[in-house]
Amino acid sequence: MPATDVLSPELLECLRSRAAGYDETNSFFTEDLADLRAAGYLALFTSRDGGGAGMGIPDVVACQRLLAAAAPATALAVNMHLVWCGVAHLLALKGDESLDFILREAAAGELFAFGVSEPSNPAVLFDSHTEARPTGDGGYAFTGTKIFTSLSPAWTRLGIFGKDASDPEEPRLVFGFADRGTEGITIADDWNTMGMRASQSCTTRLAGAVVPAPRMVRTTPVGPHRDPFVFGIFALFETLLSAVYTGIADRAVDLAVETARERSSREGVPASADPATRWKIADAALRMDGIRLQLGAVARDLEDGTDHGSYWFPLLSGLKYRSTETARGVVETAVRVAGGRSYFRGAELERLYRDVLAGMFHPSSEDSVHGSVANALLGPVE
Repeated sequence: MPATDVLSPELLECLRSRAAGYDETNSFFTEDLADLRAAGYLALFTSRDGGGAGMGIPDVVACQRLLAAAAPATALAVNMHLVWCGVAHLLALKGDESLDFILREAAAGELFAFGVSEPSNPAVLFDSHTEARPTGDGGYAFTGTKIFTSLSPAWTRLGIFGKDASDPEEPRLVFGFADRGTEGITIADDWNTMGMRASQSCTTRLAGAVVPAPRMVRTTPVGPHRDPFVFGIFALFETLLSAVYTGIADRAVDLAVETARERSSREGVPASADPATRWKIADAALRMDGIRLQLGAVARDLEDGTDHGSYWFPLLSGLKYRSTETARGVVETAVRVAGGRSYFRGAELERLYRDVLAGMFHPSSEDSVHGSVANALLGPVE
């Protein structure tokens, strides 16, 4: 199914028209979410028989690029829901139906949030500062702090993980899904950021929040490993995140072209005829060619089950790093083309410039990407 079958030009223009207002008031994208839910966007990965769009990873990447070009913060927040759906889809492709409930519930309108990131936890998915205490019946009580929890005002399901250290000799990481309204979950009203404001990615505090046994979905060792579930989270997070920032850069190039055609010198010569302006726009387009191709190739390889072995992790983290860094540079180039008008509040490029900066804060970090690639090529330091 083409992305435009879900995201019509009319819907995209409606979403774009609201983005500045959400940013200005630092408010959640309530109306956007309602429109996207009505369009079936929450169920992109769900099969058509299950009430969804039946899309694979490359198609969802295309959707997220379009959505981000219209409303970056909306796209970033919805991305977290799509990550969980994408993990379920990827596992199902390998014959593991343990997360199929996510696809069913997404089609029924449930909204899944990503409660994984923690303060000062560079290990991300391979360790946790959150305590996961067994309740004795297969469930767990979680106590800890999760940051950058997008969709905070509206999620209905929260995917969380923590460390079960009840056996000090062999601690385990456990993953489960809590329902909204679960006792012990509080959401701080602390999202007041430079950009990506509509995502409302507030801090979430867990104080003995219980996830019952039927909603516990995985246990893994502490430290690096290749569990397909954790690989799926990492793969979908990095790939769909890259799609969002690529979409922002797509829009920046379009705005640079529009501006060059509109501006002219005192002599009436259009900026589109100025050699320096033409060079800048061409350079931005050339940089975009690289990340579009890499993003498309990684998405196809994930969908097709291509075996990159241990190099999958550096490949995925490298995609995220390249896409977010390239997008930031492309937006800056578009700002230079547009000139001083883009420095004023209310200009779309001014907002895109603030939004695109958020890319540097998502995992994988610049340091971890280079460390991962260096280890893959040179081996770990003894």
